[in-house]
Parts: sequence; structure tokens; C-alpha cells
Amino acid sequence: MSEEVSRKLNCWEYKKCGREPGGDKVAELCECTAAVMAALPDGQYNGGTRCGRRCWRVVGTLCGGEVQGVFAQKIGSCRGCDVYLKVKDEEGDHFAE
Repeated sequence: MSEEVSRKLNCWEYKKCGREPGGDKVAELCECTAAVMAALPDGQYNGGTRCGRRCWRVVGTLCGGEVQGVFAQKIGSCRGCDVYLKVKDEEGDHFAE
């Protein structure tokens, strides 16, 4: 299995949103807070970089074409998101919501 296939993807890599640092949509939409927030040590939660595998916890992510608010307002829709479901499946018993 190649490294790219076996590596855990961050939300911006999976969604190809272009809002990661240096991404092609940064000038238009700004950097995503999940891609730049350093409050969590890399890999601490769900094995991602910054908040890339815990984006549902971060204010200011872009989902469905709209900037999302706080956790309590967005978690309902996040639980149906393909990124959330992929991370939850990959992490199994170690999943951190």
C-alpha cells in the first residue's frame, strides 16, 4: 500500500477545499481555521495535522459553501459529513469527537 493511500487525510486534503496554507482558495476565502489552529498538538486527536481530523470542533470551517459557527450549532450537520464519518470509521474506539 502506498504512503498516500495508507496515510490519514486531513479534512482539507480529503475535501480539496483549497483553504489550507498556500491553497488555491486562500485569497478568495481565507485560510481555514482547522488548517491553521495550533491549539492541539499534531496527531493528538484522530491522528491529524492541527485540527484536520477534528474540524467539527472548530469555528470558521467552510461546509456546504457556508462558513460554520460554533460546535453546538454545527455538530448536527457535521455528524452526517463524509469527513466526520471517514475519521470515525478509521479511528474506531479511539475516535475523539
